[in-house]
Amino acid sequence: MSLLEQESFIKGVPPFDMLNAQNLEYVCENLDVVYFKENEVLLSKGTNPEFLYFIIKGVVQETHDNEVVSIYDHHEVFDPISLIENHVKREFKTAQETICYVLPREIFLKVLHEDEKFEQYFFQSIAQKLNVNQANEQNKELANFMVSRVRDAYIHAPVIVDANVSIYDAVLMLKEERANSLLVKRGDEIGIVTETHYRNKFILNRMSADEPIERLAKFGLVSVDEDEFLFNAQLEMTKYGIKRILVKDKDQNIVGLLDQISLASFFASHTYAMSNEIERAESVEELQEASGNLIRVTQSLYAKGVKVRYISKLLGQLNEKVFKKLFELTAPEAILKNSALIVMGSEGRREQILKTDQDNALVMSNDCSCDPQELKNFTESFTQTLLSFGYPKCPGNIMISNPEWVKTQDEFKAQLTEWIDKKNSENFMNLAIFYDAVAVAGNEKLLDAIKEHLLKRVEDNPTFSAHFAHAVLSFETPLSIFSGFVLGKKDHKDELDIKKGAIFAIVHGVRSLALENKLEMTNSVERLKELNDLGVIDRELTEDLIESFTFLLTLRLKYNLEKIDKNIKPDNYIKPSALNKLERDLLKDSLKTVDKFKKFLTFHYKLNMLG
Repeated sequence: MSLLEQESFIKGVPPFDMLNAQNLEYVCENLDVVYFKENEVLLSKGTNPEFLYFIIKGVVQETHDNEVVSIYDHHEVFDPISLIENHVKREFKTAQETICYVLPREIFLKVLHEDEKFEQYFFQSIAQKLNVNQANEQNKELANFMVSRVRDAYIHAPVIVDANVSIYDAVLMLKEERANSLLVKRGDEIGIVTETHYRNKFILNRMSADEPIERLAKFGLVSVDEDEFLFNAQLEMTKYGIKRILVKDKDQNIVGLLDQISLASFFASHTYAMSNEIERAESVEELQEASGNLIRVTQSLYAKGVKVRYISKLLGQLNEKVFKKLFELTAPEAILKNSALIVMGSEGRREQILKTDQDNALVMSNDCSCDPQELKNFTESFTQTLLSFGYPKCPGNIMISNPEWVKTQDEFKAQLTEWIDKKNSENFMNLAIFYDAVAVAGNEKLLDAIKEHLLKRVEDNPTFSAHFAHAVLSFETPLSIFSGFVLGKKDHKDELDIKKGAIFAIVHGVRSLALENKLEMTNSVERLKELNDLGVIDRELTEDLIESFTFLLTLRLKYNLEKIDKNIKPDNYIKPSALNKLERDLLKDSLKTVDKFKKFLTFHYKLNMLG
């Protein structure tokens, strides 16, 4: 290859893309090309390394105690840490014929010490690297976000009255439309009346309610086109010191009002506006319309680089508001007072982002005297309504439309006892889902006593804890010997199931440790932090697990949003070949963290003795 081709190749290998032109040229001038046969050892454990290797073609395995711990292929580099420490800790051997660029150790170290940013990269933990990637993604997505249009924000529907309408009639219309401002039409002019105008002009001046509404209005409104950049609308509002701006379409028809709250909520998140819509909903139809914006909220938050674990918390709160409001709108009075609606699984952990399977139950008070037919009608209707809102039915039928998930407080206690005592995979799955439960509506205290019963029943029960945790070994971590990843076949060719292969192991492993230590919180990250505070998991592993978990959820969300845009049903599959080089590296790092966590759990619970 020419020097120009070498520079292009090396710049495509992170973190060498950080190097300035001078150091990049210096590196390339000192490269040699070397050919290796299959099964040839390049670095032996315990030796002093001489070169850094850049793979042009082929595959290299990193092994420890005859176990493959990592795979390197085209456009990857190994092993900088060995060069820094001048000691090889593991064996590196070709899995097939391989061609590499090799860089002498002294050249690598010279460049390393001359470039502080480049040097810092090699001393970062997995958690720090994942954080750096998140920051980079935020910068990219923020650039896209700045081109958002006014129409993308929440625009208040216009309530327009004639200038001659009386103040009294205008207020009645304001109440009927549940708005906080009116637009007043006087000929070709448009004015506005807000609560401030009522207070400062009408009340303080003791005006008659029969006066025309134009007496309160402020005319000469500033307007903006709905296709204008949202950022420019913000500049206009700042320029004129106004709180609201009139929005028009290309034909100069009034579309509505954009106010500072809507603008701020868009730049921070859509959650404020949507939360208000949910709170104000007075019918199932209005609630359905409000909940329909959840995808838009998710897309907006993701586009602004908000970490997925924070997105899931925000969306979890909004989902809970939807469930609570629907419960209050549709449940008969007797059920409202004598039951608690609970959500479980990922919804209970507030780790659910998109509208996926319903996982809910109804806890009835022990002295509830609800009519059985009325209860049945309500639970079936509730599930069907959520389905119409876009929340699919649970394949396992874990919903309140299933009588098995509608029980009294004592019945649920007895059910938990049975799940604990009769050790099988289905019982443990139900127990795991229930342990993640939170109450979102009704008499929420009904769940507390059941949770207390659960924690007491599993206390000081190492046999149960081990069997409960064993599910973390249900799925292999998808790191393969040759391609780097274990990929699916048939319907999911070249794809990887990120939930089975990684996310589940983190969630259930953390859940098992949390249950053993009687933790009451449900969120996986909060559980991890508490387990670290208790000394159950060390700080380094905790940080790596949190950042790996966040990265894995981010990858899943990224590709699911792309699927939604293409009208494809979201799932848990990603395509590693579609990832960029850094994302593939971070995915491998995350999977290594998952494997490390599995080994920790295997040792902690002695899982290898369970068979």
